[in-house]
Amino acid sequence: MIKHIFFDLDHTIWDFDRNAQETLLELYEVYALKSLGLHSAQEFIDRYTENNHRLWAKYHLGEITKETLREERFRSTFLELGVKPEHVPHQFEDDYVRISPTKTNLFAGAEKVLAYLKQKYQLHIISNGFKETTLTKMELSGLNPYFNQVIISEDVGVNKPNRLIFEHALTKASAKKEESIMIGDSLEADIRGAQDFGLKAIFFNPLNIEKPTDVSWQISSLEDLLQHF
Repeated sequence: MIKHIFFDLDHTIWDFDRNAQETLLELYEVYALKSLGLHSAQEFIDRYTENNHRLWAKYHLGEITKETLREERFRSTFLELGVKPEHVPHQFEDDYVRISPTKTNLFAGAEKVLAYLKQKYQLHIISNGFKETTLTKMELSGLNPYFNQVIISEDVGVNKPNRLIFEHALTKASAKKEESIMIGDSLEADIRGAQDFGLKAIFFNPLNIEKPTDVSWQISSLEDLLQHF
């Protein structure tokens, strides 16, 4: 019987790509990127999104540091789009990190679903996001009242999919494996990480990519949870 539901935050509740797009559209104008030869804001956003997802996958697995991720995601994007190294705006990353967490777009139905689940279960966050930005997102998006525990990888010292973060999360929540389930968008960090630790897991799959054979349960929207809990 499930008593504890653990959620990922970015790309699962907090709409990372939508919030990033809003921020980047603002910074495209502030930094006059068109004058650097970047004539399409959407092309810039798409290339950044590819690089960011690629680097986050490496960060999940401990292959790069937080500092490397932050140094490389925009630098790589600018260089790949033809901006000369000496013209790369070095404050761009700092401004992005300052503005993006203040955005409050959540996935459709998030508050409705969390309010419903909160009545029946203890809800918790397990995030690989950086501590300062995660706490800002939670507060400004009004998410704190829904969650009992917020477990952040920087505090624990390991990232999902490392089993130690799931073990730490259960301890913090006073939860047992058989009473717990993980919901997230990352097959490696959230789903396989949880399953390898012995937790049930639900793959949040809003893009409807083909479900791998080792994934037993998926949803395409948060509101699908209302039918199952």
